[in-house]
Amino acid sequence: MIKKGLFITFEGADGSGKSTQLKMAADYFKAKGFDVVCTRDPGGTALGSKIREILLHHDGKIATYCELFLYLADRAQHIEEKILPALEEGKTVLCDRYVDSTLAYQGYARGLDKEQIMKLNDIVAKSLMPDITFVFDVSTEIAEKRIGKTKDRLESEAADFHRAVRSGFLNLAQEYPDRIKVIDASQDINKVHYDTKEILDNYL
Repeated sequence: MIKKGLFITFEGADGSGKSTQLKMAADYFKAKGFDVVCTRDPGGTALGSKIREILLHHDGKIATYCELFLYLADRAQHIEEKILPALEEGKTVLCDRYVDSTLAYQGYARGLDKEQIMKLNDIVAKSLMPDITFVFDVSTEIAEKRIGKTKDRLESEAADFHRAVRSGFLNLAQEYPDRIKVIDASQDINKVHYDTKEILDNYL
């Protein structure tokens, strides 16, 4: 695998503001003359959009391993169809969620074996890991207020589930400090962007 571009992922609980920060980072990169591809996991391809619909809006129980394999199936398509080709062309890929979300949600919150998740992910993602990962950290209470009343299947999980997700992200940041950078997402949106930009400037 020849990777010429930059691969950056944006992680955090639902309501953390990561998607907004991805858009702001994309504008920042474009202003610097970078060729930017913005995408999301799941749902970054036409096939992935159908998988995303099942994952977020299926009316009924989804078995834990079924949920895991749906995310991995989406990623397999996403990597091959969109992410790797863009990186091989030297583009900067900004992705809303990636493997750290799988570890936080299906590993820490659902209780699946994290080592097993990584082995499976290495197969479908061809061992591709991000150059930088931002975790936008915010309390479960603040995140819930930001989401509002209209919630998808995962957003509707109990508060304990979301606390486990948050804890998972923070644990991963301690485990991979060189790659994962935690940003206080309870701050003003522009301050969060400034903190993100500062890390990007240092990296670049």
